[in-house]
Parts: sequence; C-alpha cells; structure tokens
Amino acid sequence: TLSQHLEYLGLCGDDTEAEDQILEKQRSFSLLRESGIFLTLAKILKGNPRCAVKAAQVLSEIAKNEEMKKPCIEADLVLTLIPLLESTDQEMLLHAGRAIGCICYDNRDLQEELVKAGVIASLVRILTDYAESEPLVHVDLLALCNLADLDTAKEALSKTKVAEQLVKQLRRAESHERLEIVFEVLQALAENDALKVQLVEAGVQEVLSEILLRLQGSSQAEDTCIVKAASDLIVSLLLGDGNCVRMVQLGVIHQLLDLLEKHVEGGDISVQHAALSALRNLAIPVVNKVQMLEEGVAERIQALLRSEVPPVQFKLLGTLRMLADGQADAAEILGQDPMLLNRLVQWCNVNDHTGIHGEANRLLASILRHNRSQEVVKAIQEAQGVKHLVSMTTSKHAAMQNEALNALAIASAIDLETLAESFKESQLVQSLHKLLQDDNTSPEVKYNSMGLLCSLLNSGDLRQEIEEDKIKETLEQLCSHSNANVVKEAVTTLQVLRGETPH
Repeated sequence: TLSQHLEYLGLCGDDTEAEDQILEKQRSFSLLRESGIFLTLAKILKGNPRCAVKAAQVLSEIAKNEEMKKPCIEADLVLTLIPLLESTDQEMLLHAGRAIGCICYDNRDLQEELVKAGVIASLVRILTDYAESEPLVHVDLLALCNLADLDTAKEALSKTKVAEQLVKQLRRAESHERLEIVFEVLQALAENDALKVQLVEAGVQEVLSEILLRLQGSSQAEDTCIVKAASDLIVSLLLGDGNCVRMVQLGVIHQLLDLLEKHVEGGDISVQHAALSALRNLAIPVVNKVQMLEEGVAERIQALLRSEVPPVQFKLLGTLRMLADGQADAAEILGQDPMLLNRLVQWCNVNDHTGIHGEANRLLASILRHNRSQEVVKAIQEAQGVKHLVSMTTSKHAAMQNEALNALAIASAIDLETLAESFKESQLVQSLHKLLQDDNTSPEVKYNSMGLLCSLLNSGDLRQEIEEDKIKETLEQLCSHSNANVVKEAVTTLQVLRGETPH
C-alpha cells in the first residue's frame, strides 16, 4: 500500500483538490506515521546503497507535506541524510538535498544542527563540482538561502570559496528566478565582513555592473526587481570602513564611476543611488581619500556634476565633501577650480532643493576649512561664495553654523584683507552679534563666533564696525554665562577688543 499512499501525497500528481482525495490524503498521513516507514527508510539509507537513492527520493516527496516533517525529525532522518551529500551520484545528491531542505525548512534549531554537522562544506563542494547541473545548483542555492541568515553558517561559509562559486552562478544565471535566489544568498552573505571582501575579490561588482547595464532602460517589472536587488547589494557590500579600504585597493571606485557615467543621463535612479551611496562610504577612511584623489576621482565626480538630477547632485556633493574632509590637498584642488566654485555658488542660491543648497554650502565651507592657501580664499571670494558662508552662520542647524564659523575664521587668518569688503557687504559683524545675543544659540556656536570676532579685529574697518555695534556690552554679559568655555572665550575676546594681550 505504500505506493498508493505516496500517490495520494502527490508523488504522481498534484490535483488533490476534491474532498474525498483530501480525506484520503489525511488518512495516508496517519497510516504512514503509524507504519514505522520512517525507521525503515532510515535503515535503507544507512545500509542498502542499491536502494538508498530511491529511499531518498521517497523521503523528499513525503517531507514536502508539513504534517510529515515531525515524524522525519523523530526518526533522526536529517543526520542520516547528511553523509549522503558526500556521494558522487548526482541523483543521490539531488534527492538527499531536497529531503534535507524540506525537513529543515523554517526550523532554526534543525538548521543550526545542520551547520554544526558540517553541511556547509558539502553544499559548497556540490556547487563547485556540479556548477553546470541546473537541478543540483537549484537545490544547493535554496539550501544556502535557508541557512545564510544564521551567523554560524556565515562563519562556516567565510572559510570556504563560496564567493567564487556564487559569482560564477550570478554570471551564468539566465532566468529571473535564478538571479533572484542568487541575490538573496548574496544579500545575506554581505552582512559578514570577511565574506564582503571575498565577494569583491571574486569580482561580484563587475558582474553587478554588467547586469545593471544589460537591464538599463527596461520597463519590465521583473527587470526592475533585479535592478533594485543589484543596486541594494552594491550598497550592502560597501558599508563599513574595514572593507572600504580593501575595495578601493581592488579598483571598485572606477567600476562604480563607469556605472554612474552610463546611468547619469536618464538612467535608473536606484542604480545611481546605489553607486553614489557606495562612493560616499568609500570616501570616509583617510587612506582611501588619498588614493581616490591620486587616481583622479575628484575630477571624474566633477564631470558627473553636469547631471540635472537633484538626488545625484546631492550625493555627489556629499562625496566631494567627504574627500575634502581633513585633506588640505583635496581642498586646494577643489578650491582652485573656477567651474566647480561657480556651480557651487549657483546651488547656494537654489532654495527649492534644500538638500543641494545645504550640501553646496557645506562643501564650500569644507574647502575653506581644510585648505591653507591664499589662492583658494581669493578664488572663493571671486566666485562670490563668501556671502553664502556668512548666511550659513545663521542656519537652523548648529553643525552647519559651526562649519561656516570655522571656515570663515580660517579664511580670515589666511587672508583677511581679501575678505574684509565682502564681510562688510554681507553684514557678518551684525550676524555674529545676533548669535551672541540669542539665548537659543548653542554654547559651541557662541564660542566659535567669538573666535571669528577675534580674527576680524585685525582689520581696522571691521574693528570699527564691531565697536559701533556695541558688541563689547554683549561680551561683558557673556562673562557670566553658564558654560565655562563661553566665559573663557568672552574674556579673551574682550581683551583683544581693548587692545590687551590675552592671557
């Protein structure tokens, strides 16, 4: 009667919707459970090589049914099946793999047991040895998909060459279904630092670029899903400082820029977003800034700024700001490029895109803050950028206020003579006085405002403005402020104002 019961369970067809068939199916479940068939199958799998393949096939069908998983587990069939994954018989590998997958699906404890029992090495071996076998690769990828969320599985996978094999499968995947399952595995693995680096070393970013370019402009929903998955994966791979350094060494930057250049005009926004987010992350570690500048990345990004797509402009400005951060060389390169400065000043005037407006101001401030060159100060003055930095001192965001105040203080120390006239026209002294008078101004902004005032006192005209605006009285009041740093700076500024030597 076994074959009859198996037939009802779907071995020989799936049209079991009629009520009498459903009842027969339920009856088959209970009869199979009571029959002791699972222990018999376990014995066959262990001790009868001639029939083991058929036994594995029967099990893989039985275990598809939710009600049959428990008796399979109770009969210890999972541990019995695992050694069969070392077989060289492809049919055995297929059915044993399917059976294990069905029994362990959605059962975290069992999946952890599988990993402990060394199933990961077997799965990677199968993927390596039978890379051309569609059914085996499919079962193998499904198994990896189910296990890849486990930290223990990621740890085990990081000790194998799974990255090479997955990149190979990604390259040869033709159907959307296959691409989606490989992406799902890759996305899970990209949460592990060691695996991220291995994937990049295996060239995953090149394959992702090829896929994105192949599907560029397609309006099919399935293609859009793949583009989104590929873009998300690019972002995931490039999060975290440790990997970013290795990835710049591997030349990922130029592949991302190639991708952007092909997508920047009317391309897919999610691809642009992914590549730009990745670029920005790569520009954070100091060692990367130096290499990126040496490789001409700043110039390539500036060329991309011709894009009229606001999200692209916003992210590119952020990447340039990251590159200039702490890098005097970068600040000097960017600060002596009249085209870039003119474009930045245009964006500083744009109010309908607050993100771009803010990033353009912050990049201008960053260029001034990190440079040590009189030429850069003159170039920003000529591009009429100074008034925007003065206006940035009154921003709603304390971080932006401080960036502007520090930038203006450094620029004043480098070349106050060049800037004095612009400071008068943009009423910098009056803006600083308001900041010092306002109770809502943060202590750090007050402190930096006084630091800038001390620099301005070196100009006769600006000193006269400061005296006429009666800032002295405000400074005297700040000498009793609750913040010790503010008090200290107020005392120092008063001494400079009176012509005394600060001490």
